[in-house]
Amino acid sequence: MFALAVAVPALAQWAPAGDRIKTKWAEEIDVNNVLPEYPRPIMERADWQNLNGLWQYAITPVAQGVPEQWDGEILVPFAVESSLSGVGKRVGEKQALWYSREFTIPSNWKGKQVMLNFGAVDWQADVWVNGTKVGQHTGGYTPFSFDITPALSAKQNHLVIRVWDPTDAGYQPRGKQVNNPEGIWYTPVTGIWQTVWLEPVDEAHIVNLKTTPDIDKGILTVEVETTGDMDNIVEIQLLDGTDVVAQDKALAGQVIELPVANAKLWSPDSPFLYDLKVKLLEKGKTVDAVDSYAAMRKYSMKRDADNIVRLQLNNKDLFQFGPLDQGWWPDGLYTAPTDEALVYDIQKTKDFGFNMIRKHVKVEPARWYTHCDRLGIIVWQDMPSGDAAPIWQNRKYFDATELIRTPESDANYRKEWKEIIDYLYSYPSIGVWVPFNEAWGQYNTVEIAEWTKAYDPSRLVNPASGGNFFPCGDILDLHNYPHPEMYLYDDQRANAMGEYGGIGLVLKDHIWEPNRNWGYIQFSSPDEVTDEYIKYAKQLMELARKGFTAAVYTQTTDVEIEVNGLMTYDRKVIKVDEKRIHDINQEICNILNK
Repeated sequence: MFALAVAVPALAQWAPAGDRIKTKWAEEIDVNNVLPEYPRPIMERADWQNLNGLWQYAITPVAQGVPEQWDGEILVPFAVESSLSGVGKRVGEKQALWYSREFTIPSNWKGKQVMLNFGAVDWQADVWVNGTKVGQHTGGYTPFSFDITPALSAKQNHLVIRVWDPTDAGYQPRGKQVNNPEGIWYTPVTGIWQTVWLEPVDEAHIVNLKTTPDIDKGILTVEVETTGDMDNIVEIQLLDGTDVVAQDKALAGQVIELPVANAKLWSPDSPFLYDLKVKLLEKGKTVDAVDSYAAMRKYSMKRDADNIVRLQLNNKDLFQFGPLDQGWWPDGLYTAPTDEALVYDIQKTKDFGFNMIRKHVKVEPARWYTHCDRLGIIVWQDMPSGDAAPIWQNRKYFDATELIRTPESDANYRKEWKEIIDYLYSYPSIGVWVPFNEAWGQYNTVEIAEWTKAYDPSRLVNPASGGNFFPCGDILDLHNYPHPEMYLYDDQRANAMGEYGGIGLVLKDHIWEPNRNWGYIQFSSPDEVTDEYIKYAKQLMELARKGFTAAVYTQTTDVEIEVNGLMTYDRKVIKVDEKRIHDINQEICNILNK
């Protein structure tokens, strides 16, 4: 693998900004080797160049052009508001954030097209190379790429990026970000927050892979999006270790169906992944090759003997149970300090005995989903909330009021939701799409739910987790704090307790602020928190027998002034008795198997 780190000026000085709590991984940051792992393991190439590291930055009035002077250095890919950026400044809708850095192209890339790839930039990014604008992207949660070959020079190249992000002054999806953080609302995240990298490709190359398993027919469907001549050939191998399970080839653009006899099925108990190797051939010569993976699994629903609609995995009832996972970090905000940190929360979720994560109003970097695939955890994926504050009537079923969005807001929502689904489609762990949360920006619910189901029929749709309820989609999802409660029931859908818990515990050396900490209910010791957790868990088991088929506990970690996590915000303390939590969680996950 070829991955160059950023060239750092000899006199560069970097240190985390501010004095708030930090994770242990913050101490491991190396400005010469920031997040060095290949950022897109579901479609991996051998040759690439990492652009993470120290860049120049400036914050200017929104109407101003390219800065003549720079304010200092920023550590990419940490958002400018974060401690690990080394800056720790707010931007807001009246200012723009600018980035600048130099880079060189390796000599062995001569004759190749060079793709500039971004994991994610929040929210609007305009990009120039050597003074030539190469593109613009809007959307804070999805990857994008530009072919920068025409703008390159033979020697040193200059990259400039302008970012504008209105946070809650705009209609765009933003999740929990607000300009005035309080309660359940957190610090804004502006700018580059995932890895930036370069890749060389031929004019004909692979753009995207889309894999769809069908365990009932024993088939894995693979769609390979390519550029170049449609007479080019795509070759695919599906492997179990070194054994070739299936292989085929077809003209570019044709769908390939691989037979998978006696498939090893993916599940939280046995997260088996097949390796997938894909080549693109032009006149018999390999011009591109990527490594990937796939899994054979099925998400569905079925009525049980008591006429209750149950969620199923691989045609078997499974109670899906996991924490609300917000994916925030005290030092990196949206960005985990290291890949070890990124995987830590997922591994602890498994250690706690859960089989599912609800990824709450945030979309993660590609590596996070690969870690879920490998470790075996089902993901309920939220659409990040945006637009107006809630018109929330969550205990009404047939007469709730919906938000009326502007045409611009409507078009942007649909664009970003489609891009998120496209981005995440091939990750086996994702089992449920959640277009809305608690009426935050909820609108046209029936239409959005039906579109989502039609666009991806391989997964289930939870139209509005805890939001205003309409008879659509696959799941009726209730929120209730602190204890679980079934105050509505839909006999045509799976019924879920989409949020409950929120048991708070303040540990004074591990808090974001000294005075504003809160949980939905608070206790003074881990034993008390554990006892309360188990009390709610036993209530949940009774409700599972009556009709719930999934549940989400709030939450994985503390976040800013919320102190209701199973772990502290800095991940340094587990706030419950892990064995007792694990044992009862496993009892819940297996309750439908008895």
